[in-house]
Amino acid sequence: MSRLIVVSNRVSVPGPKDKAAAGGLAVALYAALKKYDGVWFGWSGKVVDNVKTKAYIAHSDGVTVATTDLSHEDYDEYYNGFANSTLWPLFHYRTDLAAYERSHDKSYFRVNARFAHGLAPLLQPDDLIWVHDYHLIPCAEELRGMGYEQPMGFFLHIPFPAPQVLLTLPNHQAIVRALFAYDLIGFQTESDLQEFEDYVLHEAGGEVLPDGRYAAFGQTVYADAFPIGIDAKDMSEMAWSPEAVRHHDRMRKSMGERKMIIGVDRLDYTKGLPERFAAFERLLTQYPENRDRVSLLQIATTSRADVPDYIDIQEELQSAAGRINGQFADFDWVPIRYVNRSYPRRSLAGLYRASEIALITPLRDGMNLVAKEYVAAQDPEDPGVLILSRFAGAAQQLDAALIVNPYDSDAVVEALQRAMNMPLEERCERWRQLFDNVTKEDVSCWRDDFVERLRKVSALKVKAVEAS
Repeated sequence: MSRLIVVSNRVSVPGPKDKAAAGGLAVALYAALKKYDGVWFGWSGKVVDNVKTKAYIAHSDGVTVATTDLSHEDYDEYYNGFANSTLWPLFHYRTDLAAYERSHDKSYFRVNARFAHGLAPLLQPDDLIWVHDYHLIPCAEELRGMGYEQPMGFFLHIPFPAPQVLLTLPNHQAIVRALFAYDLIGFQTESDLQEFEDYVLHEAGGEVLPDGRYAAFGQTVYADAFPIGIDAKDMSEMAWSPEAVRHHDRMRKSMGERKMIIGVDRLDYTKGLPERFAAFERLLTQYPENRDRVSLLQIATTSRADVPDYIDIQEELQSAAGRINGQFADFDWVPIRYVNRSYPRRSLAGLYRASEIALITPLRDGMNLVAKEYVAAQDPEDPGVLILSRFAGAAQQLDAALIVNPYDSDAVVEALQRAMNMPLEERCERWRQLFDNVTKEDVSCWRDDFVERLRKVSALKVKAVEAS
C-alpha cells in the first residue's frame, strides 16, 4: 500500500494526552498517516540562525514526523511576509491590507524550494503526496523540477479569490501556474472552484477538457470541491464529558435565566469581530428588552501577535467591548464577555452546549469548523440556534442555519432577535438538518474522498499522457 506524505506549514501531531485539545483536522490527518504508514513534513515552529536542509526525524505512534526550521529572514519574509501579509489578506478579499514586496515573493519561492529539498530524501517511488494550504503552493512545482513524479495533491483551506481580486497580485500568474504541477487541487466550496475555473479560462487562456481536467500553462490538473468537515461523533461525545459538563454548568450558573450568545474565532480581521460587536450593540439599542437578558461571550484566540494589523484589531475590540459594557452593563450583568485565550476542545464543547445562540459571522472564510462543532455539541432535546455568515464556506452546506450578511448590521440584529425567540419545534427541526450534514460529510469523509480521488486522477493523468 502506498504511503501518505502530508506536507504543511506547521506539523501538529496530537499525542494521547492532548488529543482532546488538538484540532479535528490534525487528528484526522494523523489517523490517515497511521493507516498509511505515513510521513508528516513541515516547519518545526523554530526560528534559528543557521538552517539545515536535512530534516529532523522523529517517530510518534507509527507516524514519521519530519521537520525543518526557518531562519529569521524566512520567518519575516516568507511567513509573516508573503504568506500572511500578501496571500492571506488577498485570498480573503482584503486587497486594502495586502502588502507586496518583491523580496518577500522571492523568499516565498526560496523557502518552498528548501521544503522540497528537505522532503525529497524521504520519498519513495509509490508515495502519495498531499500538500496543504497557501504557504506551500509552489512545493510540487519544485519537486517536479527535481524529477519527482509521485502523485501530488494540494488542498487550499482558505478561499480562492475572484480573478479580479487575484489580478492585483503582481505575480499572480506564477502562483496559479504552480498549482498546475499537482495532479489534483481541492477547494473548500464550489464557489472557490468556479473562481479558479474563471481564472483559467479568462486570464490564463486555458480550457476545460472533456475528461474534466483543466489545461493551462502547458499542463493539466484535476480540480474539485472537497468541503472539510469535523469529527461530529467525537464532538457530540465530548459535549457530555466531565470537563464539558463542568464548563457547561459553570456557564449556566453564571448566566442564571439569561441567554448566552457565543462566538469562537482566531483573532483575525477576516472574522468580522468589530461588525459582530456593533450588531450586538444595535440589538441592545433597538430591542431594549434584551438588556439584562442576554450576553455575548466572544472567545478570540490571539494569533500573529507581532503583526501590526492584528495588534490594531485587538485594540479595536478591547475598546469596543469596554465602551458597550460601560454603556449598558449593570452591577450584576455584563453584556460582552471578551476573552483572549484558547480553551481545550472539551471545554469548548461544554460552552457550545450552554449557549442558546452561536454567532459565526466572518467577512470571508474558507469553511469555518466552529459552526459545525457548535451543531455537533448541541442537546438534541433543546438545541441552540446557529447564525452563520453567507461568506463562510460552511453556509453552502449548513443552509438550515440563519444565514446573514455580516456587512448588514440590521439583518444580523433581526436574526439575533429571531433566534432569541425561536420556538423549540423550529429549533429542533433546523438542528436535525444541520446535524445530518455534519455527521454525513465529516472530516474522515473529506480525508478519504481526497486521498482516493488523488489515486484515481493520478492514474487517469498517466493514461491521458500515454494516449497523447
